[in-house]
Amino acid sequence: MNNITFKQLRNLTEDQAREMLEAVRWPNGATCPRCGSDRAHKLEPKTEGKTHVRAGVYFCGACRKQFTVTVGTVMERSRIKIADWLMGFYLVCSSKKGISAHQLHRTLGISYETAWFMEHRIRFAMTQEPLDKLMDGDVELDATYIGGKDKNRHFSQLPPKKNKAAWDAYTKTPVFALVERGGELRARKMKNVSNFNMRNEVRKYVSHDATLMTDQATGYEMLDKEYPHREIVDHSKKQYVNEVGASTNTLEGWFGLLKRGVTGTFHHVSEQHLDRYVDEFAFRYNRRDVSDAERTAMAVRSSEGKRLMYKEPIKK
Repeated sequence: MNNITFKQLRNLTEDQAREMLEAVRWPNGATCPRCGSDRAHKLEPKTEGKTHVRAGVYFCGACRKQFTVTVGTVMERSRIKIADWLMGFYLVCSSKKGISAHQLHRTLGISYETAWFMEHRIRFAMTQEPLDKLMDGDVELDATYIGGKDKNRHFSQLPPKKNKAAWDAYTKTPVFALVERGGELRARKMKNVSNFNMRNEVRKYVSHDATLMTDQATGYEMLDKEYPHREIVDHSKKQYVNEVGASTNTLEGWFGLLKRGVTGTFHHVSEQHLDRYVDEFAFRYNRRDVSDAERTAMAVRSSEGKRLMYKEPIKK
């Protein structure tokens, strides 16, 4: 799958799509998703007599259960064709600013509700995983606020000019992010960007030997005792790179992509689902150096062991 194009993917039959998914999930042969045994063999479809086995069914010799390639993934018990699932994964993984559920429903020829739930399951497969090792190089820290533009507010809800930052913190949803130069990015929605929340997030991902790069916000001062190496960029003085080359420009660029996706592609993202959109954009960024097909294969493999029921994204 690493070299396939969307045009080739679109022309696959359901049997070919199933074989491709099996090759991505099980490069060394089928493995039972229930017990992990490799003592599995494919059952041959039978259409004569009283028995009938549909295509793609395997039988595990260890736990004596039947399974298919979608069992144990976000695609389990889905009525969507596997070919449509692969195209959905490809479109989400190759769209730099995301793809809306309406566009997905028009492209794949499925209902809007199906496309909406499909995208949420794909984003769930893209959930950010713990790092293999802590970031120990140059690490940028920054936060942004996701919400409507001031020009679209009612006159009575316009922010006071002297205290716009505090107003944004009250009316918008903050997203805190950190990225290692040349490495991976981690980001998540926060209820509020407090000093303690930021410190806990930095502790989770960053080594004490790392050099932190932040703006002039006073909240980062709490980190100075644990992280003695910190470079500050003073944005209030129109400084974007300081004298030693420190900046938060990498994160600013990623925030720009996230906001362009929210504004131009999705138009509206509720606070309830914002974390999944953040996961989607972080997944694509962390795999920016591979092809669209390779990124799609990575997303498919990341769907293993994850299940999202319809009641989860729709609950209040």
